[in-house]
Amino acid sequence: MELYEYARPGLFAGKKILYVHGFASSGASGTVGRIRLLLPQATVVAPDLPVDAQEAIRMLKDLCARENPDLIVGTSMGGMLAEQLSGFDRICVNPALHLADTILKNNGLGKQELHNKRQDGQTSFMVTKTLLEGYRAVSEQRFSAVEPDRVYGLFGTKDTMVNCFDEFAEHYPLSLHFDGEHQLNDHTFLWTLLPVMQWIDDRQEGRTKRTLLVEMDGVLRDNRNDLPIGEAFKVFHRLSEVYDTYIVCREDPNKPDLWGENLRWAEAHIGVPAWNRVLVGNHLNLLMGDYLLTREGCDDFLGTVLQFGEDPLRTWADVQTFFDRLGGQ
Repeated sequence: MELYEYARPGLFAGKKILYVHGFASSGASGTVGRIRLLLPQATVVAPDLPVDAQEAIRMLKDLCARENPDLIVGTSMGGMLAEQLSGFDRICVNPALHLADTILKNNGLGKQELHNKRQDGQTSFMVTKTLLEGYRAVSEQRFSAVEPDRVYGLFGTKDTMVNCFDEFAEHYPLSLHFDGEHQLNDHTFLWTLLPVMQWIDDRQEGRTKRTLLVEMDGVLRDNRNDLPIGEAFKVFHRLSEVYDTYIVCREDPNKPDLWGENLRWAEAHIGVPAWNRVLVGNHLNLLMGDYLLTREGCDDFLGTVLQFGEDPLRTWADVQTFFDRLGGQ
């Protein structure tokens, strides 16, 4: 996969994104490079933060007042700091809400090497008890100005560094898991962070999209092996850029427990675009939407019914081609 092939020139075009890096990192992190590569028409502000957390939060608040960013993205320590920058749309990735404790657990006191180059040439720093107390003092300011509709929390299911989902979700309902580790890589950036950025940009721009309903069994999921059919994962993600996508499950009314299993399957195998977008309905004709992609059909659906598995939509590649030709219509 060549990452540049997934560039979205229209995403945050003409807008400003502030990136807040993690502990022992800098504004030259890999995540910054990915944002600049895939969002070429956005301006990315990515400062090297002072090692002292109290100096860092003061610097960030001053920077926000000057730059007025349209979006703030923070990872790890940066996620903890970003949460405190009220008045802006924010995405906090694996926020280290108890930074001092995390440092003691994973790094400890003493000399620390910086993971990325800094503009001042600094390559290392010392973690002292005084420095840790500064981190602790800043961490204690978390949730002091909660804006539940303006903050997303993204939490990797394989993160072994921090695990603050439950605490964060108590304050921010827009919290979700993703299949990934503490640090973002190309895959998790593309299929996790980017969709959330799309949601925020759509809301800011007041975009309305046509609704696409996709049936789970027989269309997204192969019931023989319980895996996505063909290129379902990739194509569903790409369609979610252009359409308001939802997953529809038909359920056996005598087996209500299957609802939870289907929800977990969608989140595990489709990921972020499935979050809060799984519907249960045995009467698909009652659902409102522009398109319904189904294996069994639905004669009374008020929108356009598309039969998956038959010409011209035999495969998910065919589905991609079909909707590419529609161009969002």
